Amino acid sequence: MSARGRQEVGVRTMPGRAAAVAGAFLLVATVSACTGTSGPSTRVSPAAATTPAATTSPPASAPATGSAPPVTAPSGTATSGTATPSGGTGTTTPPPDVTPTILRPGAHGAAVADLQQQLIDLGYWLPAADGRYGPLTSQAVLALQKAAGLSRDGVFGPRTRAALERGVRPRARSTSGHVVEVDKKHQLLMLVDNGRVSLVLNTSTGSGLHFTHPDGRDDIAVTPSGRFRVTRQVDGWRKSDLGMLWRPKYFNGGIAVHGFTSVPAFPASHGCVRVSISAMNMLWDGDLIPIGTAVWVY
Repeated sequence: MSARGRQEVGVRTMPGRAAAVAGAFLLVATVSACTGTSGPSTRVSPAAATTPAATTSPPASAPATGSAPPVTAPSGTATSGTATPSGGTGTTTPPPDVTPTILRPGAHGAAVADLQQQLIDLGYWLPAADGRYGPLTSQAVLALQKAAGLSRDGVFGPRTRAALERGVRPRARSTSGHVVEVDKKHQLLMLVDNGRVSLVLNTSTGSGLHFTHPDGRDDIAVTPSGRFRVTRQVDGWRKSDLGMLWRPKYFNGGIAVHGFTSVPAFPASHGCVRVSISAMNMLWDGDLIPIGTAVWVY
């Protein structure tokens, strides 16, 4: 065969050989992708590589990345968390900055301390941000709920949190001087200085119910509205015909602001203005309601 003939044969046969070689490489690449040893779409995590073949596939509802779906917590609990990889224990470990959705009496920790400090900053009385959700924190939360027109349960839930974040505070009616304002509609006692509310306390006034005096007289438990002044006081327990009063400050005959062991979210007294024992001690110790202080009940 001539040199030209051999050259023509070579030209004709090279494409067939290149195709065969290319086909061999394509077959190898295809097998490699199916076994998961290369290619981003089939990468296997180290955890999955050590588990039996039957358990390496993620649940049908899992995201494409192979991580477990977010854990949905029950109502009232924190909802964020880090899900374990496939083949793990199934438990979640919340990050350290998780804030519980609901705080209630008995809770403690940084989230409670933050709540308490925000209440204090808004003027709702608490002795300190100690991180413990006790009765006094419940009283402050009740006061906030009353000011915001919310259900009154003393539990710090989503709606109460929203009111706190909005900075809800009751408004004063007086415009000058140091005045104790008693808002019977919202069941709040406020200390007001020149028209500015400086302190807010949960209170309970007259229930509006009929009752009988020890001498047999029938009466209605009402806290009369009007403008008065503190005229006398007792530094300690005083036993009245209708019960025990702690450190009462009288402003209308036998009606006083006083400490009591129960200050519910609703009107419950015989006519006096109840606050907690601790709150009454604070009012005395700070001399915040001295003799002559104006009291406005409305």
